[in-house]
Amino acid sequence: MAGRVLNWGLLSTARINRALIPPINASKRNRVLAVASRGQSSADAYAREWKIPRAHGTYEALLADPEIDIIYNPLPNHLHAEWTIKALRAGKHVLCEKPLALTLAEVDAMSAAARETGKALAEAFMYRHHPQTLKVKEIVDNGALGKLQLIKGSFTFNLTRQGNFRFQKETGGGSIWDVGCYPISYARMLVGAEPLEVFGWQVMGAALSLSKGAGGADMTFVGQMRFANDVHAQFDCGFQSPLRSFMEIVGSEGSLAVPRPFKPGRNEKIFLTRGDKTETIRIPGQQLYLGEVEDMADAVLFGRPPRVTLADSRANVAAIVALLESARTGKPILLGSVDPA
Repeated sequence: MAGRVLNWGLLSTARINRALIPPINASKRNRVLAVASRGQSSADAYAREWKIPRAHGTYEALLADPEIDIIYNPLPNHLHAEWTIKALRAGKHVLCEKPLALTLAEVDAMSAAARETGKALAEAFMYRHHPQTLKVKEIVDNGALGKLQLIKGSFTFNLTRQGNFRFQKETGGGSIWDVGCYPISYARMLVGAEPLEVFGWQVMGAALSLSKGAGGADMTFVGQMRFANDVHAQFDCGFQSPLRSFMEIVGSEGSLAVPRPFKPGRNEKIFLTRGDKTETIRIPGQQLYLGEVEDMADAVLFGRPPRVTLADSRANVAAIVALLESARTGKPILLGSVDPA
């Protein structure tokens, strides 16, 4: 198995594919073999543009291709569970875009399908594989900041593409699912535990931007998470503010600033402050999406657990569902009290 090249199939011609195709083809263990679209002509055109050997005119045809080992699922959020389960049952391993699903029931059904088929399934949180993220986690775990106290994060940008599915609640749109999932995931990773309680506020698109095609999804979300041992996290995310992306980690002895936490590049800097001294830590990076591609190859070829486990993904969905419930009801939500549906 070690010398085998894994064949990937792209489930749709989604915009995010352009981030995955180069690292897949740059890897010695992976290659893009096929792409599927909802029509043969669009599949053919996309395959020509990206020099992909095979084009399938339906998603079903891609899943039936016997030479495909791994399916990459970048479909709109509400289709993640359905097509991931179909791919697993067709005998394919799956790398599914974040968020893995929109409900705990969907995550549980996907996990059950992975267990039943024996195929690998992982959520595509690319930042989790980057050397910068691993270094930040190491600094926190080594106690350089003292006792962890507060984690703050933001991820916002101006979304102006009319008709984009991210505006539509029924397709799993909303800023918390699209970009808020990053600081939520980041905070949970650093704490190494799940929040006990959450509270959220949201600004709904239907009230503010009907002219832009908003469909009831949150355009801005602000949330808090309370962990054990007096650790707290605060975040904001949204589609109506300038591009902002950062994480700050505060401990009893120091703080750590991460200017580009979610899309780090090849050479990054993070800043560790203790007392009146700030140390610049330089991190040689790598192609952003390469880590998740190689992690998936390890899971398929050697049976290694993916870095982002299904339990981890389930917990992130649980936190988001609870935050949305809090924003809807105006009340704090205790984790564990969330309806899995």
